[in-house]
Amino acid sequence: MTNEANLSVGKVAKRAGIKISTLHFYEEKGLIRSWRNNGNQRRYKPEVLRRISVIKAAQKMGVSLEDIKAALSALPNNRTPNKEDWQKLSTVWQALLNQRIKALEVLRDSVDSCIGCGCLSLSSCPLYNPEDALAKDGIGAIILNNNIASQTNPSD
Repeated sequence: MTNEANLSVGKVAKRAGIKISTLHFYEEKGLIRSWRNNGNQRRYKPEVLRRISVIKAAQKMGVSLEDIKAALSALPNNRTPNKEDWQKLSTVWQALLNQRIKALEVLRDSVDSCIGCGCLSLSSCPLYNPEDALAKDGIGAIILNNNIASQTNPSD
Protein backbone atom coordinates (compact mmCIF):
# COMPACT_ATOMS: atom_id res chain seq x y z
CA MET A 1 0.00 0.00 0.00
CA THR A 2 2.68 2.53 0.97
CA ASN A 3 4.74 1.43 -2.06
CA GLU A 4 2.30 3.45 -4.16
CA ALA A 5 2.99 6.52 -2.04
CA ASN A 6 5.92 7.85 -4.05
CA LEU A 7 5.15 11.52 -4.65
CA SER A 8 7.31 13.93 -2.69
CA VAL A 9 5.97 16.93 -0.83
CA GLY A 10 7.52 19.29 -3.38
CA LYS A 11 6.09 17.42 -6.35
CA VAL A 12 2.57 17.34 -4.88
CA ALA A 13 2.72 21.02 -3.95
CA LYS A 14 3.90 21.98 -7.44
CA ARG A 15 1.32 19.83 -9.26
CA ALA A 16 -1.51 20.99 -6.99
CA GLY A 17 -0.50 24.65 -7.21
CA ILE A 18 -0.22 25.10 -3.44
CA LYS A 19 2.55 25.76 -0.94
CA ILE A 20 4.25 22.97 0.94
CA SER A 21 3.02 24.58 4.16
CA THR A 22 -0.54 24.18 2.86
CA LEU A 23 0.06 20.45 2.37
CA HIS A 24 1.30 20.18 5.93
CA PHE A 25 -1.71 22.18 7.13
CA TYR A 26 -4.17 19.93 5.25
CA GLU A 27 -2.44 16.90 6.74
CA GLU A 28 -2.54 18.38 10.24
CA LYS A 29 -6.30 18.97 9.80
CA GLY A 30 -6.84 15.37 8.67
CA LEU A 31 -7.86 16.28 5.12
CA ILE A 32 -5.03 14.36 3.45
CA ARG A 33 -2.44 11.87 4.62
CA SER A 34 1.08 10.87 3.80
CA TRP A 35 3.43 8.03 4.57
CA ARG A 36 7.06 8.10 5.54
CA ASN A 37 9.71 6.44 3.42
CA ASN A 38 12.84 4.76 4.80
CA GLY A 39 14.53 8.18 4.98
CA ASN A 40 11.57 9.48 7.04
CA GLN A 41 10.44 11.79 4.21
CA ARG A 42 6.76 12.34 3.53
CA ARG A 43 5.37 10.58 0.47
CA TYR A 44 1.91 10.83 -1.06
CA LYS A 45 -0.19 8.58 -3.24
CA PRO A 46 -1.16 10.06 -6.62
CA GLU A 47 -4.86 10.31 -5.67
CA VAL A 48 -3.95 13.02 -3.13
CA LEU A 49 -3.95 15.41 -6.11
CA ARG A 50 -7.67 14.80 -6.72
CA ARG A 51 -8.41 15.11 -3.01
CA ILE A 52 -6.60 18.47 -2.92
CA SER A 53 -8.58 19.59 -5.98
CA VAL A 54 -11.83 18.76 -4.17
CA ILE A 55 -10.64 20.67 -1.10
CA LYS A 56 -9.69 23.71 -3.18
CA ALA A 57 -12.98 23.67 -5.13
CA ALA A 58 -15.01 23.43 -1.92
CA GLN A 59 -13.02 26.25 -0.33
CA LYS A 60 -13.71 28.47 -3.36
CA MET A 61 -17.41 27.86 -2.72
CA GLY A 62 -16.93 29.00 0.87
CA VAL A 63 -17.21 25.56 2.45
CA SER A 64 -15.35 25.44 5.76
CA LEU A 65 -12.45 23.05 6.26
CA GLU A 66 -14.49 21.42 9.03
CA ASP A 67 -17.34 20.70 6.62
CA ILE A 68 -14.92 19.48 3.94
CA LYS A 69 -13.29 17.12 6.44
CA ALA A 70 -16.68 15.79 7.55
CA ALA A 71 -17.73 15.18 3.94
CA LEU A 72 -14.48 13.43 3.03
CA SER A 73 -14.51 11.38 6.23
CA ALA A 74 -17.99 10.13 5.37
CA LEU A 75 -16.65 8.40 2.25
CA PRO A 76 -16.07 4.64 2.62
CA ASN A 77 -12.53 3.90 3.84
CA ASN A 78 -11.77 7.63 3.73
CA ARG A 79 -11.23 7.22 -0.02
CA THR A 80 -10.64 9.95 -2.54
CA PRO A 81 -13.97 11.15 -4.01
CA ASN A 82 -14.94 9.64 -7.34
CA LYS A 83 -17.28 11.26 -9.87
CA GLU A 84 -20.42 10.02 -8.09
CA ASP A 85 -19.12 11.23 -4.72
CA TRP A 86 -18.33 14.63 -6.23
CA GLN A 87 -21.89 14.92 -7.58
CA LYS A 88 -23.31 14.33 -4.10
CA LEU A 89 -20.85 16.67 -2.39
CA SER A 90 -21.27 19.44 -4.93
CA THR A 91 -25.08 19.27 -4.74
CA VAL A 92 -24.96 19.88 -0.98
CA TRP A 93 -22.34 22.61 -1.35
CA GLN A 94 -24.28 24.28 -4.19
CA ALA A 95 -27.29 24.57 -1.88
CA LEU A 96 -25.09 26.28 0.74
CA LEU A 97 -23.68 28.58 -1.93
CA ASN A 98 -27.20 29.48 -3.11
CA GLN A 99 -28.16 30.38 0.48
CA ARG A 100 -25.11 32.64 0.74
CA ILE A 101 -25.91 34.29 -2.59
CA LYS A 102 -29.47 34.94 -1.45
CA ALA A 103 -28.23 36.40 1.85
CA LEU A 104 -25.78 38.65 -0.02
CA GLU A 105 -28.57 39.83 -2.33
CA VAL A 106 -30.69 40.73 0.71
CA LEU A 107 -27.74 42.58 2.20
CA ARG A 108 -27.05 44.39 -1.08
CA ASP A 109 -30.68 45.46 -1.42
CA SER A 110 -31.02 46.70 2.16
CA VAL A 111 -27.64 48.27 2.80
CA ASP A 112 -28.68 51.77 1.69
CA SER A 113 -31.66 52.06 4.06
CA CYS A 114 -30.37 50.67 7.34
CA ILE A 115 -27.19 49.16 8.64
CA GLY A 116 -29.28 46.65 10.58
CA CYS A 117 -29.62 48.16 14.05
CA GLY A 118 -26.88 46.72 16.06
CA CYS A 119 -26.56 49.80 16.11
CA LEU A 120 -23.98 51.47 13.91
CA SER A 121 -26.07 54.26 12.39
CA LEU A 122 -26.84 57.22 14.64
CA SER A 123 -29.02 58.97 12.05
CA SER A 124 -31.34 56.02 11.37
CA CYS A 125 -31.30 54.19 14.66
CA PRO A 126 -33.89 56.31 16.49
CA LEU A 127 -36.38 55.42 13.73
CA TYR A 128 -35.76 51.69 13.68
CA ASN A 129 -34.58 51.10 17.22
CA PRO A 130 -35.80 53.81 19.61
CA GLU A 131 -34.15 53.61 23.02
CA ASP A 132 -32.27 50.50 21.87
CA ALA A 133 -35.41 48.34 22.11
CA LEU A 134 -33.75 45.61 20.04
CA ALA A 135 -31.13 44.99 22.73
CA LYS A 136 -33.44 42.40 24.27
CA ASP A 137 -33.21 40.37 21.02
CA GLY A 138 -29.44 40.02 21.11
CA ILE A 139 -26.32 41.72 19.86
CA GLY A 140 -25.26 42.79 16.40
CA ALA A 141 -27.32 43.71 13.38
CA ILE A 142 -30.63 42.33 14.67
CA ILE A 143 -32.96 43.68 11.96
CA LEU A 144 -30.59 42.78 9.15
CA ASN A 145 -29.95 39.30 10.57
CA ASN A 146 -33.67 38.66 10.96
CA ASN A 147 -34.40 39.86 7.41
CA ILE A 148 -31.68 37.68 5.93
CA ALA A 149 -32.75 34.65 7.95
CA SER A 150 -36.41 34.96 6.97
CA GLN A 151 -35.59 35.41 3.28
CA THR A 152 -33.12 32.50 3.13
CA ASN A 153 -34.96 30.03 5.36
CA PRO A 154 -37.56 28.15 3.29
CA SER A 155 -39.46 27.07 6.42
CA ASP A 156 -40.50 30.68 7.22
